Order: sequence, then C-alpha cells, then structure tokens
Amino acid sequence: MSDEQSDTGTGWPQPGGPTRPGGPAGEPDPRPDAPDPDELSPLAPQEPARPQERPDEEPGVERVDDGATVDLNAVSRSEEPVAASDGLGEPAGESVAVPPVAAGRFRWSTAGVMIVALLVLLGFTLVVQLKTTSTDPTLGATRQEDLVRILSDLDARESRLQQDIRALEDSQRQLRSGEQGRQAALDEATRRANELGILAGTLPAVGPGLTVQFDAGVKPITATRVLDAVQELRGAGAEAMQIAGGDRVTVRIIASTYFLDGDNGSLVVEGRRLTGPYTITVIGDPATMRTALNIPGGVVASVRGVGGNVTFGEREVAEVSALHAPIKLEHARPVS
Repeated sequence: MSDEQSDTGTGWPQPGGPTRPGGPAGEPDPRPDAPDPDELSPLAPQEPARPQERPDEEPGVERVDDGATVDLNAVSRSEEPVAASDGLGEPAGESVAVPPVAAGRFRWSTAGVMIVALLVLLGFTLVVQLKTTSTDPTLGATRQEDLVRILSDLDARESRLQQDIRALEDSQRQLRSGEQGRQAALDEATRRANELGILAGTLPAVGPGLTVQFDAGVKPITATRVLDAVQELRGAGAEAMQIAGGDRVTVRIIASTYFLDGDNGSLVVEGRRLTGPYTITVIGDPATMRTALNIPGGVVASVRGVGGNVTFGEREVAEVSALHAPIKLEHARPVS
C-alpha cells in the first residue's frame, strides 16, 4: 500500500488539490486566491455557493437561465438536491432547486385545455341534437305555398277517413239489425212450424190437460157420442188430442179424423179398430174443457142417459204422443 493510501486511512488514494494549468498533478496551486485543498475534499462538507445578487433584483429572488425569476423561499420548501457540475465535469456537491411552480403551471394548462375542449364538444352535441329533434329539414326548406297544400291534403284525407268510419259503422249496424231480424224471423218460423206440427198431428205434445174415459152401459158407446165429445173439447180450446181403446190402440185426432161404428160395439178411427172402454187424452185448460162436457144435455148427459158413464182425470202434464202421417195436399195452395 502506498503512503497516500495510508495517510487517509481508508484504503483509497488521497485526492490532490485542484490542478492548475500547466502544473503537475498533486501540486498545490500557488495562486493567493486558490481554495484550500482540504475544502475541496469530497469528505468535507461543502457550503453551497450563494448566487450573486444584482442590484435590480429583490433579495431572496433568483433569476434562472431562461430569464424567469424563482422565489427561493418557496423553492427551499420543495426543492430536491441535484448534483451540479463545477465546470470541470465532476459534481461539486451543490444543490440546485427545481422550480415546482413551472411544472404545476404546465399541468394545469393541459387539464384546462382538455376540460374546455370537452365542454365545447358537449355543447355542440346538445345544439345539434336540439336542432335535429325540433326542426324537420324537409319541411324547413319547403315553401309556404307547399306547406298550405300539404295541410289541405291532410284535411281532405282526414275527412275521407271519417266518412269511411261512418260508413263502416252503418254497415255494422245494418248487419247487426239484419242478423237480429233474421234470428227473430227464424224463431217465429220455428214457433209456427211447431204449432202447425202439433195441430197437424206430426209432432208430439205435452201440457196441462185431462183424460176423459167413456164406459159403455146397456148400449155401446157410438161414434156419434165420441165425435160430439171431440167437438165440445175443440170448442173449449183443446190443442191436441188422441184416443185409445181397451186394446191399447192409440190414434191421433186431427181436423180430418173421422169416426165410424165397428162390429160388436167397436169403434173405427182413421181406419183403425178400437175396443172399449175409450179414453181421450186432451191438452188444454182442464176446467174449461170439463165444464164444456158437463153442460146440460151435453155429452155427459147423453152417455149417462143410455146407461153409460164418463170419468174425468185432470193432469198437470198430459202427454199426446201418437202421431199422424203428414197429409199431402192435392188442390189447396197458399195465397201469394
């Protein structure tokens, strides 16, 4: 180890003083204003050089290279030490303050520009949307005469549509009334057909009525007595009738039904032979029909006068189930 290394005690070579121009390395500078070599040692603390103040500057204000002034009191609170060069290419250990004011001013300017740009873009978008929604470019470029013509066409079209609506409503009412009329006519036709069917004997019938039974005495029950009873019942409002014999043969009685006397006290009705006793089932008002048969000198009196008997039986529901074959008319026609 060399003597220079042992003098420092660190094992590192002892640095020499500043080299004067033209002198050998390690010789002290003979200039009277040369700095002490101990002060230039990197191990000794160095006092930062204070900048020279100019007469036209305020105390505590430093002028930087670009001509801007920096408040040293504000910079000292936020500065970071940066090694500055002493002009010989080596760091001199001095601290140079970086002015945060300039950096903050640059960031604020960028953010402000971006905010202004966004606000301008938003305002432009709102204005364009408002104009688009509130103004039709086609109508805006149309002349006043064309607008008047368009309005007139719309009014005419509305009038035609209203007329179509009224016509459709009238058709609907007519269809409904026609349907109701057709249904009513159908119901009436059905009712008339049923009535005619009952009167013609082609349909069975039920309803309140009574039964009239004829029992023979000394003399048999003749066809005249049965025909008189049928006539009295029709006059009293009978609507449907049938006659049955003791042998359970039943014949429907209609307007064209005829009665004849048969052999051995029998009775021929519509060409069919019936034996006594005879029972007539009739639909109508029971009280009226019974009174009609019991009039003095009437059916009941004449039957009882020859030893026979007439028995009545009222029915809440009398059933006339015997049917007559439809009659085919050869000469009669409805009046048109």
